[in-house]
Order: sequence, then C-alpha cells, then structure tokens
Amino acid sequence: MEKIRKTLIGDRAFYRTVATLVVPVIIQNAITNFVSLLDNVMVGQVGTLQMSGVAIANQLFFVFYLCVFGGISGAGIFTAQFYGAGDDEGVRNTFRFKIVTVVALLAVALVVFLCWGGNLVSRYLTDTSDPAAVEATLGYSLEYIRIILWGLLPYSISCCYAGTLRETGETMLPMKASLAAVLTNLCGNYILIYGHLGFEAMGVRGAAIATVLSRFVELFILVFVTHRNKLRFRFLEGAWRTMAVPGALTKAIMLRGMPLLLNECLWAIGQAKLSQLYSMRGLSVIAAFNISNTVADLFNVVFLSMGNAVAIMIGQALGANEYERAKREVWQLIALSVGCCVIMGSLLAIFSNIIPRLYNTTVDVRALAGRFLRISAAFMGVNAFANSSYFALRSGGKTLITFLFDSGFSWAVCVPVAAALIYWTSASISLIYAAVLATSILKCIFGFILIRKGVWIQNIVA
Repeated sequence: MEKIRKTLIGDRAFYRTVATLVVPVIIQNAITNFVSLLDNVMVGQVGTLQMSGVAIANQLFFVFYLCVFGGISGAGIFTAQFYGAGDDEGVRNTFRFKIVTVVALLAVALVVFLCWGGNLVSRYLTDTSDPAAVEATLGYSLEYIRIILWGLLPYSISCCYAGTLRETGETMLPMKASLAAVLTNLCGNYILIYGHLGFEAMGVRGAAIATVLSRFVELFILVFVTHRNKLRFRFLEGAWRTMAVPGALTKAIMLRGMPLLLNECLWAIGQAKLSQLYSMRGLSVIAAFNISNTVADLFNVVFLSMGNAVAIMIGQALGANEYERAKREVWQLIALSVGCCVIMGSLLAIFSNIIPRLYNTTVDVRALAGRFLRISAAFMGVNAFANSSYFALRSGGKTLITFLFDSGFSWAVCVPVAAALIYWTSASISLIYAAVLATSILKCIFGFILIRKGVWIQNIVA
C-alpha cells in the first residue's frame, strides 16, 4: 500500500510545480470554453438551423486546428528538451520551424475550404425530410466559413508563440492573451449578433466577425509582450531574422514530428467522420451534439490541461537526463489527472439537464444533448488516462507509437464501430455514442502497458 501511495502521490514541491504549469492553462481554457459556450448559446438563440450551420463549420475548422497543433507538436518536443538543456538557439530554431509549418498548412487549408467547402458541409446534411431546412443550414455554414478564413493566419501564428512559451514554462502570458481574446469575442458577439450600440443584427455573420477580431487581439498581445521583454524571453530574441533552420534539426523534427502531424490530422478527420456518421440520424443530432460538445469542453479543461503538464514536465526531465524523476512523475501526473476528472465528470452529470435549457431549441434536442453529456461524464476518467498516456509517450519522441495509439486507434476501432452500428443496426444514437466512447477502455490498457514498459524514456536532444 505504501509503495502504491509513493507511486501515485507526489510531494508538495511536485504539486506546486504542477499548479504553476496547469492552473494558468486551466483558467485560460476554462474561460475560453465558457465564452465558447456563451457564444454557442448566443448563436443558438438566433435559431436551431443557424446553430447547426455554425457547428458543422466548426467541426471542419477543428480539423485545421488539430493539424496546426500536430504540425507544431513535433518541434514542441524539441523545444521543451532544448529549454531543459539551456539551449536558447535550439528553441529559436524550433520556433522558426513551427512558423514555416503553419504557413504551409494554412495554404493547404485555404485551397480546401475555397474549392470544396460546400461539398464538405453537404456531407453532414443527409436528412431529406426537410429540404428547405437543409438548404438554409448549408447557407449559414458557408457564410460563417467565408469570414472565419480571415482569422486562420493570426490563429496559427499565435499557436506558435503560445506553444513555445508554454514549453519553456511560461504559461501566464498565453493565458492573459487568451483572456483578452475571449473577452473581445464575447463583446463582439453581443454587439454584432444581436445588433447593439448602433450596429445591425448580423446573426451568424456577426459571430464570425467577432471571432476573427479576437484572433488578431490575441496575436498582437503575444507578439508585443514577448518581443518587448527581450531579457525574459531571450530564447525568442532574433527569431524572425531568418526562417532558416539547420538541416540536421529539420530532419530530426520531421522524423519525429511528421507522425504527430499525420496523427492530429487523421484523428481530427476521424472525429469529423464520426460526427458525419452520427448526423445520418437527423439534423436534431447535429444540434444536440453541438450543445453537448460545447458544454463538455468546459468540463474537459482539467484533463486537457494536465496533458500539457505531462508534456512539459516529463519533456524537461528527459532533456535534463533525469530519468528517475520522469518515471516517478509520469504516474503521479496520470493519477492526479484521473482523480480530478472523476470529480469533473460528476459535476457534468449533475448539470447535464440544466445547461441545455439555455438554448432556444426543441425539447427533443435538449433531452438528447443531456443524454450525450451524461455519457461523456461517465467516460471522463477513462479519457483522462488515455490523454495523459498519449502525452507521456510523445514527450520522449515516440511519435510513431503515439500515431498508432491515437489516430490509428480511431480509424481502426472507433470509426468502424460507429459505422457498423449506424448502417447495420437500429440502435439509438445515445447507445451508439456510448459504444464508441467505451472503446477508449481498450486504449487505456494499451497506454498502461506502454508507460509501464518505459518505451518513452529517452533524451532526443543530447
């Protein structure tokens, strides 16, 4: 019993370090997701079709956002370990690699959305019972997409700055920039969606404009503060003088980072595919999932933020060759994440029937959203374990394993299970959703075995 306690419970210094890293990220993500919830409710007050159109667009943009995350994650592994080794030039080079990567991803995204945006949205609109509603939803979604495209560049560059700062232990500045952005978004929504302070009521168009404005505010704060404090953020001093990255480092990042990029891209596409499969049960399912996902994201901030703590703390320990500390802290971080998420899951279950009532939609959509939320709550601890395992494997540069563990699992298990139940059974959408989430138990078993074997323990910048 004492051995288990020492394995899973850290000392005060450990929890102080975790709190320093995680609390600002939790606050940032909680406020961001809370404002996203308010944003979602505001659009939902305009109408169910408008809310569904925005939800479909955001599901497609989610693929791009995850590709950006995956594109910079490979370099981020090196950033954390370079910083742990005291190599500022290494940090600068990884930052440059991130910028080049996100610009390339942006170019691809613009081509895809401008040329095939309508076709992608239409894949979610398979309900033929009300053609007029389908056509209106398509129009709202495309209107939202055309405006949001203007905010993809500032979003991408902000991710490079925020990611680099977090990987070097600076979490307060990204939090403050994000807070300013979400407040801008919230105020912009209030003014532009409903038409206050002399502005016309723009509905979906107003929500998109407010989001784009918030992206530019966040980028401005990150760039201004970072480059003004040259001593504090010396690792980014002169980062823009050239975009050239040493060939050996580029090769190393590509070798370990490409699986992460492919992983995030394929995982996001897998989630979009799951949503598309679920949507085959009707437009009401799209609206209910939009509500449940937005609400659940607010409660998921703990285990998502704990993933950042795992990546940073374990990455820096490996970069400093402190392998015993890394092995000890990885289990303590996983235990803390799961424990916190059991509490958050309980709270989500309690509020599952209350929050959907904020939406101006049908009783059936609210009831379905509540069922989705209770299912998500039941599996939150499972997701926390799987998420922490993923970041632990990634921190040691085991990107091929994480590729198989994450997106490989989604396409080999989750999508086939959902497709089989959708096409070949008459099971309710709630049962199908629960069955898909239950597959994560198998993922946790794989994660436990891999973490225990220590395959992730290596210094990749020595």
